[in-house]
Amino acid sequence: MSVKNDTIEFPDELLAFIRVWKEKPGNLIMVLHKVQEEYGYIPREAADRVSELLEVPLAKIYGVITFYHFFKLTKPGKYNMQVCLGTACYLKGGDTLLEELENLLGIKTNEVTDDGLYSIEAVRCVGCCGLAPVLVVGEEVFGKVTKDQLPGIISKFKK
Repeated sequence: MSVKNDTIEFPDELLAFIRVWKEKPGNLIMVLHKVQEEYGYIPREAADRVSELLEVPLAKIYGVITFYHFFKLTKPGKYNMQVCLGTACYLKGGDTLLEELENLLGIKTNEVTDDGLYSIEAVRCVGCCGLAPVLVVGEEVFGKVTKDQLPGIISKFKK
């Protein structure tokens, strides 16, 4: 991400996407999804730039970002450990997995390790209820996870 005087320069592909969506209904959410896809979260400078390009008040943008749990305001770790807390996962021990991850990594939910390698996130149903409890790291889904398996899973994602 290049920042110049608190202004972020979006890549040409992102600018083209915004031009296509600028006049369409629902454009703000679509554009914010694309921004987050580009940066992994929505930096303040990016929100400012979207406000300028779509001619939408920054307060409205932050209203959307903070309402939908999908959007992130802080950069996640390289390996974002997502623990499902949907009903099936919660009943099968998802909350225990979350606590154990916090202990093992020395951070709380929605925090990032000092080295930027790991972050922890509690998420709602990931659609794998038959595999409960579920942990998702990147594109990899771990099902029927026990807290004893967590050190092995974490070690799989070293530098």
